[in-house]
Amino acid sequence: MTDEPLLMLRGVTKRFGGTTALDRVDFELRRGEIHALLGENGAGKSTLIKVLGGIHVPDHGAIEIEGRPARIRGVADADRYGIRIIHQELSLAGNLSIAENIFLGREPSRFGWLRRGQMDRDAAALIASLGLEELQEGNRAASGRKRRGFLGRGPSVRTPVSALSMAHQQLVEIARALSTEAKILVLDEPTSALSKTETEVLFATLRRLRAQGVGIIYISHRLEEILRLADRITVLRDGRAIGTQDAAKVNQRDLVRWMVGRDIVDHFHRPAAGNGPIALEVRDLWGPRTFGASFTVRYGEVFGLAGLVGAGRTELARLLFGIDPIQRGQVFVDGRPVRIAHPCDALEAGIVLVPEDRKREGLVMIQSVAFNLALPWVREWITGCVPHGRRRRAIVDRAIRDFGIRVADPEQCVADLSGGNQQKTLVARWTERRPKVLILDEPTRGVDVGAREEMFGILGALVESGMAVVLISSDLAEVLNLSHRLALVRDGRLLRTAAAEEITLEAIVAELTGAIAR
Repeated sequence: MTDEPLLMLRGVTKRFGGTTALDRVDFELRRGEIHALLGENGAGKSTLIKVLGGIHVPDHGAIEIEGRPARIRGVADADRYGIRIIHQELSLAGNLSIAENIFLGREPSRFGWLRRGQMDRDAAALIASLGLEELQEGNRAASGRKRRGFLGRGPSVRTPVSALSMAHQQLVEIARALSTEAKILVLDEPTSALSKTETEVLFATLRRLRAQGVGIIYISHRLEEILRLADRITVLRDGRAIGTQDAAKVNQRDLVRWMVGRDIVDHFHRPAAGNGPIALEVRDLWGPRTFGASFTVRYGEVFGLAGLVGAGRTELARLLFGIDPIQRGQVFVDGRPVRIAHPCDALEAGIVLVPEDRKREGLVMIQSVAFNLALPWVREWITGCVPHGRRRRAIVDRAIRDFGIRVADPEQCVADLSGGNQQKTLVARWTERRPKVLILDEPTRGVDVGAREEMFGILGALVESGMAVVLISSDLAEVLNLSHRLALVRDGRLLRTAAAEEITLEAIVAELTGAIAR
């Protein structure tokens, strides 16, 4: 890192109606620096990077790049200045292949004809050069020989992106951004869907880019990785830049206090253990990527599914909610067998799934908070074709009050809420008719430390009221410390089930990575 400023923001202000999203923000990015940008959801981070990307035009302030004034009035301007942004919400074309997404708009051609073979070979070579070999299979047309990714054989560069897991889609987005001559690279929560191995590959790639003089703005809620990776850290709070500090001079407690203005002593508050009857029993369940799963969950218990990305935890949840077909096996609720062939069957049995991707699979992002909260209960507030506004408002008001959803107006678009409030909206909408079994898949992904604490409090209240919860989280410390019992999942199989106090984090990591066998 040098002291040479690559990017300067001076007094940047952005308002949306009566809300000030950025309030006279100053920010500096140096050449060859990884600069972390931290703050709670709603602090202004997303608005700031959208200003850099030309999505929003600031109301006041100035931007300089390499010491010269920069006018960023659109995405094309940002691209011309060498600014590349990887947003938390991926922007891939699902019907196109990996190679087509990487070179979209820059496809190799000759005499106006697409050179598909050249594009595939270039994509495979790029993936290999970046160390992202998890994206490549042995694509004979692209490489002439078979390759294996570090988690086994990966997809061909001709695989449609829609067929990829979230982790693979994240890697495609990163490869596309890094395939161009970027001077400034902005990454928003890039590791939220990556395994530990994939994260280490990404970090190595970012360090190489830093050594080449690229300036990197890195946004993440994972404080431990910020302290490992960043050179400097700037914190935003309520749209203002609180200050900048060298990463080597602060610790996690300092960052939390800086971000939220208070101490958070312990993120994890395991709910008091309930000893209720068995709510859910699964016997020898098989599906497309689930092999003989058997376990029980009691009322008033958190049952954790611990595994690496791609281990099969989400696939098991999708079977229980009727999204994917059950090939064989039995599911019991309250001791009675239930047939689950569709999500309606799961809901009728009292099983609810809060999916890992709230924006694509959970919420209707173009609709209001009230619409999303009342959506599952249409039969209760519409008789025939006549809606009952008072019944709908009662459902919505109870959910907002009970879950502390911070919203200016129930008719506000849910897309305008912070990630934490979106997540609370997704969980809250099932409380009108309490489920027997609540499956939470990555409930704190993309959520800041303050909102995480609130989510843990909500989880504790639900469990202590008697609800049975199945918790899926890629944060192994989280799933260990919040669960009463947990199952270790690898390659679609449940390795074993253990009481949380009888297993250590080190043992979990060792078993899930195959370092030890049982």
